[in-house]
Amino acid sequence: MLVSYNWLKQYVDLSDVSPAEIAEKMTRGGVEIDFVHTLNQGATSLVAGYVESCEQHPDADKLNICQVDIGEEEPVQIICGAANIAAGQTVVVAKIGARLPGDIKIKKAKLRGQLSQGMICSLQELGLDANLVPKEMAEGIYVFPNDIAPGTDALEALNLTDEVLELDLTPNRSDCLNMIGVAYEVAALYGKEVTLPDEDVQLDSEKADSFVSIEVENKEDASYYEAIVIKDVQVGASPQWLQNRLMAAGIRPINNVVDSTNYVLLEYGQPLHAFDYDKLASDQILVRRAKQGEELVTLDGQERSLSKEQLVITNGEHPVALAGVMGGKNTEVDENTKTVLLEAAVFQSSLVRQASRTFGLRSDSSTRFEKGINPENTPHAAKRAAKLIKELASGRVLSGEVRVDARNLTQTKIDVHLKKMNERLGLSLTAEETGAIFDKLKFHYDQTEDGFVVEAPFRRLDLMIQEDLYEEVARIYGYDNIPATLPEGATTQGTLSPYQAKRRRLARYLESSGLSQVMTYSLTSPEKARAHKKEDQLLIQLSMPMSEERSTMRTSLLPHLYDVLTYNVNRKNQNVHVYEMGSIFHSTEPTLQTQPSEQELLAGALTGVWHENSWQGEKKVVDFFVVKGLIEGIFVELGLDDVVTYQQSTRTHMHPGRTAECLLNGKSIGYVGQLHPAVQKENDLRETYVFELDLDALLNADAPMVQYQTLPRFPSISRDIALVVNQDQTAGELEDIIRAAGTELLKSVNLFDHYEGEHLEDGKKSLAFSLLYLDPEKTLTDAEVEEVHQKVLDGLKSEAGATLRQ
Repeated sequence: MLVSYNWLKQYVDLSDVSPAEIAEKMTRGGVEIDFVHTLNQGATSLVAGYVESCEQHPDADKLNICQVDIGEEEPVQIICGAANIAAGQTVVVAKIGARLPGDIKIKKAKLRGQLSQGMICSLQELGLDANLVPKEMAEGIYVFPNDIAPGTDALEALNLTDEVLELDLTPNRSDCLNMIGVAYEVAALYGKEVTLPDEDVQLDSEKADSFVSIEVENKEDASYYEAIVIKDVQVGASPQWLQNRLMAAGIRPINNVVDSTNYVLLEYGQPLHAFDYDKLASDQILVRRAKQGEELVTLDGQERSLSKEQLVITNGEHPVALAGVMGGKNTEVDENTKTVLLEAAVFQSSLVRQASRTFGLRSDSSTRFEKGINPENTPHAAKRAAKLIKELASGRVLSGEVRVDARNLTQTKIDVHLKKMNERLGLSLTAEETGAIFDKLKFHYDQTEDGFVVEAPFRRLDLMIQEDLYEEVARIYGYDNIPATLPEGATTQGTLSPYQAKRRRLARYLESSGLSQVMTYSLTSPEKARAHKKEDQLLIQLSMPMSEERSTMRTSLLPHLYDVLTYNVNRKNQNVHVYEMGSIFHSTEPTLQTQPSEQELLAGALTGVWHENSWQGEKKVVDFFVVKGLIEGIFVELGLDDVVTYQQSTRTHMHPGRTAECLLNGKSIGYVGQLHPAVQKENDLRETYVFELDLDALLNADAPMVQYQTLPRFPSISRDIALVVNQDQTAGELEDIIRAAGTELLKSVNLFDHYEGEHLEDGKKSLAFSLLYLDPEKTLTDAEVEEVHQKVLDGLKSEAGATLRQ
């Protein structure tokens, strides 16, 4: 909805308020203003000019030499090439030194040897949209429809000094789809009064019911239909003020009759339609459902094939309009029209919406019918339009009411409990303060012992329950004025749960380590879901999928992470390190009688270079130990590093020798490793490493209590051992044996070498560990260390068959 500031001032005294202030106030009050448009796009020094003479240029067929009175001592000569220029016109003149939109400066010039002292302008040259310019002037200069004194400021005359508020309305605020509704809103926000337009129209003694009768087949389809007959109209251009207001609201002027109906549409929010009475060829109006296959040519020249779902206006036999959407071409008002039949009606919104969608006809009328109009206003809008047509087109409005009225004008009454409202809003408003807000909104109410009984006005169809009125009180009181308070009752102050807090810590850790978070679809293809499901799990298929690629609930996060990597690598982003926290879905029920199980996982995928220092020529490519180090950091972050172990694993989609199972207290919670070369090739990836962990198990695990120790005051002693063991012996198993035998003096065990090859027997390998011994209470002696160290060696020999490498 576009709202002219100058037009709005006709209903509310806004002399002390700027458009920008109104926009700010309305937005804070719940009606968002997207933009405030300034109609003047940079034009200066424009005046009205009277063309005294217009003669063809002697040296150019398409140019004319015009003598134009611009209110100065002498007329000025202007060369103009517009096809519609003629003597006797009042036009827009840009004087010497004027500027037009686009920073065009008007200078004195010679055209084919003749002096030109200015420019006669079209509206497009002043920055107006070509779709808003009257059709007869779309290809030429603009001609004022009224007599305007030469020298008058053309910017004022064309309303280009105005500013327009662009309202971004939510569907419930249809009351602001008209100027009066916006006026009520602004008046409530500023505590001002609304001045309604004059509807009194002088009626002719001739009776309208002698010319037309109305029949409505189903009053649920059309609860109100009124016809006003206006005779002896003179169809022509609308006055300048009316054209200005329509163009500011985004509507093209057509003629004084049609423009009057459009003006009232914008003013009251009531769609109207004017028929050429003589073209109806009948004195009967019948409102009915269309017959299947019935034809109607609408005003846009398109032939429409109708069905029983559409409501039409007929002359008793044939359709002449598609109710609430668009009139018919065969009854259009034109320059030859002498008698107008003015329609004002209330149509069922669902029928109008269905017809609008069926034919793709979205009009200002259909929009308002769909969202809901004020049924109480319909007769008033009809009178207002009749008054305008009488004044602007010199018509005679026939007396007598010709209407069918089945409206239900029972107002909705809403109980407002003052104490409950204050509790809900966190306020302490008194009855007097609340009543004053209802007075500002022009809501009629009766005060009760506990609060109010408020009658919702018909213009506010969105008010149905007490919470709606709570909102009205809050926004008029001012959202910014509501104090910050905690909820009362059995509740707690908002905070993160332990699970949420740990989840955020993990995200921060991974992002600080160099990974980027991604979010992928929960839906995947059956092939991808099947490749990662467990044997006892069943695929969960959608009953109505969008496509085969999005037909199944995912059973793993990894397949879509492959897609992310492939997408980036194909676009020359070779080093990609991403992670995702998301849910997978599985079930063991063939018929899925209950909700599927949902499990939250953490997964990551890395490929390319992990770290590079170009100055030193260092480059570290992602490998198994980079990714394992990342998840080890996860366990440290959660305090689980002492209860997590690793075990070599095999999975169909993973590399057979570079995959490890992650065990939490001996139970698997996921895995880490390199993708199988076949999977890498299938996804067009280079060497790629992934991990996938059970996030629920990780974040819900009980972490050991963190214990802090003072820094050691006594020196430590280290011992290095190189062990010869079987090739299938893992370093983790050896480390467990070492720690078990090392007593409390053994503080750390680190693997620093792995060797296989020459000087070792077949099937053997060498693993070297560094052991650190420390007693925090005293300085250790070699004898004490040697005693514990020997226990370690004995344990390795007896439990793992390990021998010291010579």
